[in-house]
Amino acid sequence: MTATSWNTTHPWRGVMVATALPLRDDLAIDHDTYAAHIRRLLDAGCDGVVPNGSLGEYQTLTDDERARVVRTAVEAAGDGARVMPGVSAYGAGEARRWAEQAAEAGCGSVLLLPPNGYRADERAVRAHYAEVARAGLPVVAYNNPVDTKVDLTPELLAALHRDGSIVAVKEFSGDVRRAYEIAELAPGLDLLVGADDVLLELATAGAVGWIAGYPNAFPASCAALYRAAADGDLGTALPLYRSLHPLLRWDSRTEFVQAIKVSMDVVGFHGGPSRPPRLPLTPDTEALVRAATEKAVADGHH
Repeated sequence: MTATSWNTTHPWRGVMVATALPLRDDLAIDHDTYAAHIRRLLDAGCDGVVPNGSLGEYQTLTDDERARVVRTAVEAAGDGARVMPGVSAYGAGEARRWAEQAAEAGCGSVLLLPPNGYRADERAVRAHYAEVARAGLPVVAYNNPVDTKVDLTPELLAALHRDGSIVAVKEFSGDVRRAYEIAELAPGLDLLVGADDVLLELATAGAVGWIAGYPNAFPASCAALYRAAADGDLGTALPLYRSLHPLLRWDSRTEFVQAIKVSMDVVGFHGGPSRPPRLPLTPDTEALVRAATEKAVADGHH
């Protein structure tokens, strides 16, 4: 595999791809294609993978499917430490069971949303993360206040870090100003880019990783973009970012799963359909994604 900057002691750092899940026409999981996709991502310079996230449509999977996806990812990666499964669930008990399953599979860390079936307060959020942390794997918090309605503010993240419940945060609020406040309040907490279309801003603000969507379609170019941005090489990073941004911004839109899968299909990978309730893109929207993807290919991205 291509050498990367993968950090063996902090395996959640670097380019961790939130993997799309290839489905057949009957909506069954194509595990062989999924395994091949993971190997392709790592060969292209990405550091690890994040199965069973929103992009992996975990909400639509049965328990058996969800567990097998993790096992497939670990086997394909060749080193379970490179795998960070999403373990989000309505209750802390279920999320902890998923974290324990990840530990048994040999994973290096897990990704966890706050409780989001209701607007949980600070006490409930801290109890939720503390319970899942008892599984023994490093926990990366996932802040997505737009979709979950629970905001992991810098102050709350600092409290979770003081509790010993989290090691990092996937920051998806889109507010790049938070990077500096998080660094001030919790200097030992790793900041990970959570939205593709603020990659450059958060990388230059000190992010040490990127839980990324569009490397599913353009792994080599996205890995090169991240490394240039993290190194402060704006001469390399900025032209790449400008060129890819028409695609990267789809990661922050409601149709991000379908859009990324369309891009995968365009470049010759298998994206395939999505499970309901996600529907295929409208013809007009699909045409926009296809055109942007074809332009990226013409620009030499891969």
